[in-house]
Amino acid sequence: MKYHIQKNTVQETLVIPLYGRKMCSELYPGLFHDATAVRLINEIDYGFSDLAAKSKSTMQQFGFLEVAMRQNDLAWEVKDYLKTHPKAAVVNLGCGLDDTGRSCYNGTCRIYNLDFPNVIAVRNQLLPPGEGEENIPCDLNDTEWFNKIDPSDGVVFFAAGVFYYFLKDQMKALVQAMANAFPGGRLVFDCAGRSAVKMMLKTWIKDAKIQDVGAYFSVEDPEKEISLWSDKLRVSSKGYMLGYNDLKDPSVSGFYRFLAKVGDGMMKMRIARIEF
Repeated sequence: MKYHIQKNTVQETLVIPLYGRKMCSELYPGLFHDATAVRLINEIDYGFSDLAAKSKSTMQQFGFLEVAMRQNDLAWEVKDYLKTHPKAAVVNLGCGLDDTGRSCYNGTCRIYNLDFPNVIAVRNQLLPPGEGEENIPCDLNDTEWFNKIDPSDGVVFFAAGVFYYFLKDQMKALVQAMANAFPGGRLVFDCAGRSAVKMMLKTWIKDAKIQDVGAYFSVEDPEKEISLWSDKLRVSSKGYMLGYNDLKDPSVSGFYRFLAKVGDGMMKMRIARIEF
């Protein structure tokens, strides 16, 4: 029996990025494959016709490529940390139905998936915890969740498409608190400049009647701006689209490579790495 997802619910917000990762796997098989997304889409009862129609557009398919690159970049950073900390805690912040933590599992690390309680309730039905894995319901801005993470063998946190919805002050406070609580840890996440964030949030902010997009977290120069938050931070970054992969794959057109350069350049799309 398929798991039913209703329209206009929090569950629907989980389906859309899941569908994106499924499409990435089909459109860019040489770059990305998410077997869990493909499987779950087939196990969910939901009217996908609107998403399928939109998925044929040029810009939508470039959006799927963006998703693929982000997941690959963050997985690279997690695996890089595990090379020197094989028993580390791997923490997916704002996990939704993403399975990146499990795809990085090396047999000895511990995986924690964090999200709001109503999201974790769905995840527990569709993606129950596997070996060495725990799903934790929480609000990321309530740092009580720190107590549920064991950092004794190292800890690497990652967040995909999450911090665009944080206010700048919330983001700064969270990073400062994490630096104090998890020395020796690493946080990696995607970020972008103000103009790109404004475009991403346009619909959501309009619906919420929020005027000041500048209150939301964006960053033009992660190394310079985030380093000012605390002397405990070592910050570096790479291009989101081309920093880890040159995209010279047969599935990626020259036009998309051009858009990727615009994204990393003018739009300041970056993967930021913070060492605590």
